Amino acid sequence: MLHTLYARLSLALIGLFMVTGLLYTLITSAMTESYLQEITQHFNRDLASRIVADRLLVIDGEMDDKALKKTFSVYMDINPSIEIYLLDEEGKILAFSADPGKVKRKRVDLQPIQAFMDGEGFPLLGDDPRSHERRKAFSVTPVPAGDMPAGYLYVVLRGEEYDNAEQAVQESYALRYSASAVAVSLGFGLLTGLLLFHWLTRRVQRLSQVMSSFQQSNFTEHEQFAKAYTGPGGDEVDRLGEAFDEMANRIIDQWGQLKQQDRLRRELVAQVSHDLRTPLAALHGYLETVNMKAEDLDEARRDEYLAIALNQSERLKRMVEDLFELASLDARETQPVCEPMPLAELVQDVIQKFQLRAQQAGVALAWQIPESPPFVNADYALTERVLDNLIGNALDHVEQGGTIKLAITRQDQEAVVSVTDSGKGIDEEDLPHIFEPFYKNRQAGKEGGHAGLGLAIAQRMVALQGGEISVANGEGGGACFSFTLPLTGS
Repeated sequence: MLHTLYARLSLALIGLFMVTGLLYTLITSAMTESYLQEITQHFNRDLASRIVADRLLVIDGEMDDKALKKTFSVYMDINPSIEIYLLDEEGKILAFSADPGKVKRKRVDLQPIQAFMDGEGFPLLGDDPRSHERRKAFSVTPVPAGDMPAGYLYVVLRGEEYDNAEQAVQESYALRYSASAVAVSLGFGLLTGLLLFHWLTRRVQRLSQVMSSFQQSNFTEHEQFAKAYTGPGGDEVDRLGEAFDEMANRIIDQWGQLKQQDRLRRELVAQVSHDLRTPLAALHGYLETVNMKAEDLDEARRDEYLAIALNQSERLKRMVEDLFELASLDARETQPVCEPMPLAELVQDVIQKFQLRAQQAGVALAWQIPESPPFVNADYALTERVLDNLIGNALDHVEQGGTIKLAITRQDQEAVVSVTDSGKGIDEEDLPHIFEPFYKNRQAGKEGGHAGLGLAIAQRMVALQGGEISVANGEGGGACFSFTLPLTGS
């Protein structure tokens, strides 16, 4: 129970109320006591001098003992809360009105008495003859009156009878009722505080539940916290909830990407294994045949088998090189060195490179270059590799008598290079996946033997140079691959 924030806050509030109540009781009691003593002393400051004057205790400069005893008796009857003491000039108690068995002091300290007669501020507390420790408010006057008094009339204003009455009142119903009222007030305040704490911490509890639920779902499902507490503004809890929502959504997205990448990795391994197995098996088979039947094979058949084996080894070499190149591009190990270059000259050089192969395949190569060819900011080698892949891909999918056309155009701050062929085109369902590694659903080319990595490599090379590559089917058939490169100075 104490593991929750609400429980800890509630416990702290209860402790605070208990300490506050105790301190309030102690301070109120002390202040009330001091207040009553000051009021009593102010009200009765001249009581001792009035007693001396009214009762004619001093006659011809001498203390009248009979009048003093009568005064003790009369004033104890009139006001039982006071006690009267006669002191000599050194503070020794000579006579008193209290019960003789309860007077414990033999003398009274004269310093408070002198302060009283000097008019210092109240309350002034003097010794209580009935106790060695207790001090009480008093009234005092010198007797006989004069500059050289023989003693003092010392009146304790809250004597034994007052203490007994005060104790009785403290045990009365009214006082108990007052204490109960204070307790009820504190209890109401405590309950209100607990409800307020519950209201303030409900969002924290809700956020804790959302976090626990997210953890229990293995970080795959998240119930949004912010949508449950929408409103203008927002405090620290709202901002914390929004931050957690964003973090959880990002974790789910990254977790999904990791799963997708793991799936693609497994598919890649399976596809690579399959694509490498075919040329390896053919290469091994023909070499094994040549080795086992070397004496039975004539020279022409042996040369044929060796040529097939060499062709399969070349195919295997290309596939391995493509794999390494794709891995290098994905790992960003290959970084472009972009510089201004004439794009038209590069296109013409690449076309010249493929002219012989195109003539052998019976395919016409054409190009369209603007009158003022653009200069682009690109990597020469990477751009040449992209053109090689696109033209080679087009030659694999164009029948004899077909055409392949290269064109350069301008579009805003970019140059657009397009490679259009007159082949059969690409199925619509294959278009979104055509640049994925090992995707070979487009109709098999004439030569075959490709691992399906050329277009994926081309896409990454174009992206490294700040461009984009796309594909679409032409209106009259065939496929059109286009990629962009930034113009110089753009």
